Amino acid sequence: MSAPSVLIAGCGDVGGRLASQLLAQGWTVSGLRRSVARLPAGVTGIAGDLFDADCPIAWPTSPIDYLVYSAAATDHDEAGYRAAYVDGLRNVLSWLKQHGQKPRRLVFVSSSSVYGQQQGEWVDESSATQATGYSSRLMLEAEHLALHSGIPASVVRLTGIYGPGREWLLTQVRQGYRVVAEPPLYGNRIHVDDAAGLLAYLLQADARGVALDECYIGVDDAPAPLAEVVAWLREYLGVTEWSAEASVRRAGSKRCSNARARALGWVPRYASYREGYAAVLEGQK
Repeated sequence: MSAPSVLIAGCGDVGGRLASQLLAQGWTVSGLRRSVARLPAGVTGIAGDLFDADCPIAWPTSPIDYLVYSAAATDHDEAGYRAAYVDGLRNVLSWLKQHGQKPRRLVFVSSSSVYGQQQGEWVDESSATQATGYSSRLMLEAEHLALHSGIPASVVRLTGIYGPGREWLLTQVRQGYRVVAEPPLYGNRIHVDDAAGLLAYLLQADARGVALDECYIGVDDAPAPLAEVVAWLREYLGVTEWSAEASVRRAGSKRCSNARARALGWVPRYASYREGYAAVLEGQK
């Protein structure tokens, strides 16, 4: 039996790491992005723009076993989000149809921002979603499009991604920014390698014939209050000063569960922010 093939539409940071993990498992990987020169070695590049309705010239003509849609908004306004998540996915589905291709499964990379809980509640895949702004509303619209595309589909709602090159909180902590301790503002995180690893795990499970659910949350084992994370990072970094004029602010407070993904057998490499940020900071030395 030949190795499965996957096309990653929007093959950026998470998609590129997913590609590398699947290549190591013998998969055939194609990646669509504007600049194919930035794709990992071994990935077949498809130069194209998800925002353009015209099918890329290099779109494959052979069957595609799996499609991963992992776009990122270029413009962080309502039009930018619609272009990236709704219109872009609709374009890709159209290109598949033009070529008579029907993947075994579509995996749509979504966001935990679709949950509007704010009181520290535990959230899982069965929890109510709430579109509190255009970004979550459009993400839910894109999820609906994926799940009703005629292709078996799973959406993966990733929480706050951190890792090399994604160091906003580290910058804040180094500047001595304050954070409110009470009431606790629970945040949810996943290291970028674990985000890619979860996607790879789901694809590999499907390829083995494991029945997948329509939705998974991508998060580590330990949602934590932001004040706790900041305190740990301050100690790790040796920061002693506090900034007088600024504070780290976060809207909402919820605790996302990874129980469904873990029940499938997935285990995050970085169980909490401690292991993950320690790896990031060690990599900077």
